Amino acid sequence: MLFDLRGRGRRRAVKFIYLGLALLMGGGLVLFGVGGATSGGLLDAFKNGSGSVNVSDAFKKRVDAAEKAVAARPQDAAAWAALTRVRYQQAGSGDGFNQNTGVFTDKGKAELQNTDAAWTRYVKLAGDKPDPNLAILMVNAYSDAGLNQPAKAVDAMEIYLSGRSPTAQLYVQYAALAYAAGQTRKGDLASAKALSLAPKDSKEQIKGQLDSLKAAAASSATPSTTTTPSS
Repeated sequence: MLFDLRGRGRRRAVKFIYLGLALLMGGGLVLFGVGGATSGGLLDAFKNGSGSVNVSDAFKKRVDAAEKAVAARPQDAAAWAALTRVRYQQAGSGDGFNQNTGVFTDKGKAELQNTDAAWTRYVKLAGDKPDPNLAILMVNAYSDAGLNQPAKAVDAMEIYLSGRSPTAQLYVQYAALAYAAGQTRKGDLASAKALSLAPKDSKEQIKGQLDSLKAAAASSATPSTTTTPSS
């Protein structure tokens, strides 16, 4: 796990990280139909005349089509972006995602590995203009709910930030990810940016949150020691 959750303060800090990320990514998750049924979105395209939908079959067809596209156009960044997106959607569909815990299952995580491969190829081809909307999905894919690769989550978050107007909340989340990845310098810089963007009446509260996040990450990175009682 990303953090040792035994301490009450650590649990609060971790809860804050993932609550914030859930709020940040909620629109994207609903848009792409991950973890639930949506109306008027992507899944509606898969419904037959009776209103039923076989999500697994539908996504398999879309993945197959996207794979054929990258095979035919291996240097086409847009084709790799499409494959990344549909693989992420497939990972979060059906029994790939546990709606009760908000965590990808082993089956979903296996598909996220394929998503990671497609994303890595896409980023190389996209140059300096990768899609921020795709990047935020990868933040979730690399989170503790998915592949648990915090350093890659930081990289994806940086791409997302590059396409968004800066806000205190965004930089708090960036700091949280950086601290979790052990990238303390980035975390400190992101924290300073968050405080500079925060409203005056919120600065003290946000500083407390950031301090808790940094302390929780530092504590989880420190191996616990066992003291042998003296005889």
